[in-house]
Amino acid sequence: MKIHLTSVFVDDQAKALHFYTEILGFVKKHDVPVGEKDRWLTVVSPEEPGGTELLLEPVGHPVAKTYRDTLVQDGIPLAQFAVQDVNAEYERLRAHGVRFTQEPLEMGPVTTAVFDDTCGNLIQIATQPE
Repeated sequence: MKIHLTSVFVDDQAKALHFYTEILGFVKKHDVPVGEKDRWLTVVSPEEPGGTELLLEPVGHPVAKTYRDTLVQDGIPLAQFAVQDVNAEYERLRAHGVRFTQEPLEMGPVTTAVFDDTCGNLIQIATQPE
């Protein structure tokens, strides 16, 4: 068994697609209309195009919105992405105007930082020793 797909709830799929591809560097994998305005919209890492897909899912359901908004209010990231160097990625993303809620923080062998994805979520990046 392996993880094939996971999702983040987003306020605006077009805005999310721009942020996740143009700013974070993911690659669009699927973009299929679903209903009148929503899409089955997934992105993948360019390093693993056949790997786990991230669904940019509309936050239409009230429970999903409450869940996501409460996580943000409490400062809890919805997802975590692995990066080679948190400090370098922090500087790269800040240069693109990304707002961080937690600057790089070393916790033993792990370094993390948390940013606002502009679509309603907090996302953590982390570097872990191999």
